[in-house]
Amino acid sequence: MKEIYKTILEAKSGNQKLLAILLDPDKLDLESLEPLISKINQSPATHLLVGGSSFSGTHLDELILLLKQKTTLPVLLFPGNPSQISAEADGILFLQLLSGRNPEYLIEHQINAVPVLEKTELEIISTGYLLIESGSKTAVERVSQTKPLARNNLNYAAQIAKAGEFMGNKLIYLEAGSGAQKSVPSEMISRVAERITIPLIVGGGIRSKGAIDDAFRAGADMVVIGTAFENDTGFFEKNVTDSQVLNQKSQIKNA
Repeated sequence: MKEIYKTILEAKSGNQKLLAILLDPDKLDLESLEPLISKINQSPATHLLVGGSSFSGTHLDELILLLKQKTTLPVLLFPGNPSQISAEADGILFLQLLSGRNPEYLIEHQINAVPVLEKTELEIISTGYLLIESGSKTAVERVSQTKPLARNNLNYAAQIAKAGEFMGNKLIYLEAGSGAQKSVPSEMISRVAERITIPLIVGGGIRSKGAIDDAFRAGADMVVIGTAFENDTGFFEKNVTDSQVLNQKSQIKNA
C-alpha cells in the first residue's frame, strides 16, 4: 500500500472522492465484530478511522489488529488524547483543535504524544481540526471544554483553516461532532475548500446519501460517517454513494 497521505493527495488531484467509516472503540465489542466487518467490506468506504472523544477500554490494539486482518482498508487513528494511540494502526490524524483555545488540545496533548509516537511506525498526518456548532452540545465540546464555531461565521472558519495550512497542517477537518443534529453547512464547506489547497475532511451529522453528496459537491475531499453507521450497519445498502467513491475504493485496495 502506498503512503496514506500520498494516496489522499492523488485522490484530490484526480477529483476522486473518499469515504471513511469512523469506529468508536468504546462502542465496539470484539466478540460481535465479525458482522460489522462484513458490512464494512460490503460498503464503499475507502478508509477506517478509529477513535473517539474518550476511551476507557483496553482492547484498542486487538480491535485494530482484527480490522487489519479482515479488511484491506487503511486504518487511521482519530484520537481524543495520547492514551488512544496504537502502534498497530497504519497512521494517525495528529489533531490540533484550531477552533478552540484550550492549550491542552492546541499543543499539550501533542507534546505528550511524542514519546509514544516515536516508538511506532505510524504515518503521522498533521490535521487542523475545526469544531462547528451543530444544534446540540457534542462530546467533543464537553471533553475539550471549547466552544464550536458559529455556523454562519463562514469567513472566520475559512481564515482559521488557512492559518492551519500556513502552520503546516496537511489536512483540514470540519467536524460537527458525534451525533450532531446538524451537519456542517454546505456554504462553510465551500468557503473553506476555496480558501485552502490541502485536502478537506468533513464529518458529523451526515445521515444520508444526499448529505454525503452535498458535502462532496461543496468541496469535501473525504466524508466521514460515524453515528449513522453505528446505528444502522445497513446504511450503505440504503444509501449507495456515487461511482467516484466506488472507483476510488478499488484504486486504494489495489495500491
